Amino acid sequence: MSDIKILVVDDSIVTRETLESYFAAEGYTVSGAETAEEAELRLSEETFDLILLDIRLPGKDGLTLTRELRTRSEVGIILVTGKQDEIDRIIGLECGADEYVSKPFNAREILARGKNLIRRVRKQRELEKKPADEPVLRAIGTWQLDTARRVLIKSDRSESQLTEGECQLLLALKTHEGTALTRDQLMDRIKNRTWNATDRTIDVLIGRIRRKLSEDPLCPQVIVTVHGVGYLLSSVAENSAPEEGVCESL
Repeated sequence: MSDIKILVVDDSIVTRETLESYFAAEGYTVSGAETAEEAELRLSEETFDLILLDIRLPGKDGLTLTRELRTRSEVGIILVTGKQDEIDRIIGLECGADEYVSKPFNAREILARGKNLIRRVRKQRELEKKPADEPVLRAIGTWQLDTARRVLIKSDRSESQLTEGECQLLLALKTHEGTALTRDQLMDRIKNRTWNATDRTIDVLIGRIRRKLSEDPLCPQVIVTVHGVGYLLSSVAENSAPEEGVCESL
């Protein structure tokens, strides 16, 4: 496991050294950074599999760093914070974090979550290195979903990367295209969850997918909200302008 690299970003030397020593004792190669700016320097020099990232940092905060990292990397990110705030957790997921842990934390719990994330990150990197087979593409509105690489492909061939949770959620909707699924049904279809999914978590993931599909947030046409039920993937392929009153009726 010494080839697996973990970066701990926390301005508390006690927290940082606690996590560094715990993961190092498990055989991982661990580095530390006190600020987001220091972390960015380390990330420009090395490839890491997992980042344990404090939200409250001097200068650039952890949420901003998470958002920036997620635009260019699928590195595993576990946010660590001293606040027991549901809003912080939701914002962290919206920014692209994979997991969220509140202080005081159990180091064994973070280790278990970290191992799951590292496996997923490594698996994704292996897929990206393999010679490309004929991709399995599924139509999502005017986009194509490449399930092997977890990317959405636009008609101009530009791509948008999905997280594992986003991909699983989109596949669940695609499998039941045209049928509304409740949030409970969607939660059951997200595999290998180490975080506790809630109704709000599903809403956050749906919002992230819609943004990647370039949907109009006031009247989405691909992933439709069915009030009182949940969500459905529209069977209409074109993102044409809705008829008057359509959005209000759903």
